[in-house]
Amino acid sequence: MDSHRPILHSADGRTLLYHEVIADAGAQAPWLVFVHGAGGSIRTWKYQIEAFKPHYRLLLIDLRDHGYSKDILPEFPEYDFDIVGEDILTVIDHLGIEKAHFVSLSIGSVILQKLDIERPELIDRMVMAGAIFDGSRLMHWFVHSGKLLNYVLPYRAIYWLFSFIVLPRRNHRMSRWIFRRQSLRLTPGEYLKWVELYKPFFRLIKQYVERKVDKRGLVVMGSQDHIFFSAAEKFARAQKNMRLAVIENCGHVCSIEAPDLFNDLVLKFLSGQEVPLRVTANPVPSSWADLKALQG
Repeated sequence: MDSHRPILHSADGRTLLYHEVIADAGAQAPWLVFVHGAGGSIRTWKYQIEAFKPHYRLLLIDLRDHGYSKDILPEFPEYDFDIVGEDILTVIDHLGIEKAHFVSLSIGSVILQKLDIERPELIDRMVMAGAIFDGSRLMHWFVHSGKLLNYVLPYRAIYWLFSFIVLPRRNHRMSRWIFRRQSLRLTPGEYLKWVELYKPFFRLIKQYVERKVDKRGLVVMGSQDHIFFSAAEKFARAQKNMRLAVIENCGHVCSIEAPDLFNDLVLKFLSGQEVPLRVTANPVPSSWADLKALQG
């Protein structure tokens, strides 16, 4: 992350996830915790830092095996949402955070759902971008296809394939590129442990979707998020405390494709302002020269 100097970055001898705290807003500012998705890292949020750091103390975390969170203890033969959620709570408790807003992306929204179930008093307002609430037959097929492909394809080929399935359009190119580049930090063994999350995935989704969510939440979806949009829309309709905001002309990773619009929606929501139901992005497909300039 090149645009700021975090005041803390630690793996605590492998017992804590790597995390960075940005406290430009001062010691009394509310906390805002970011939870990235599978294959991502802290760098997923590079377009959010400057917008949010004047208003909040930011906590950015690399999930287990992602980014710089390598060889975290204790080790497990496979993962579930209890393990992944407890990793985050351990960092939060280490920092003495008692209440925070949360922003999540993709499967990070499922992890956030788990945190809300386990420790609801911790979460003030919650934002879920590219959120996943889908337990449909299509989603079962999507997840199990990924599991079966592990037997015939190397995992990086699977990431390449699924990045096109989830983000198929030319204006999704930057999201695909960032997703693939960040996922290179995962080893084949680490990837296989994360694949095991498919086992508790549908049970957790069902548990969360069917319960009443008492706190206020914002679900931000790109109109081109063809796999996950309809389930997110259904969830927001069923939960009176949840609001759906749609960014037209964007795909699954709307926080990267239209960062200014995304940041504005989230800042309005967290400050209690009215959030528009729809905003329109005018994405310009990234050239390969643009992507190459982002390396590092």
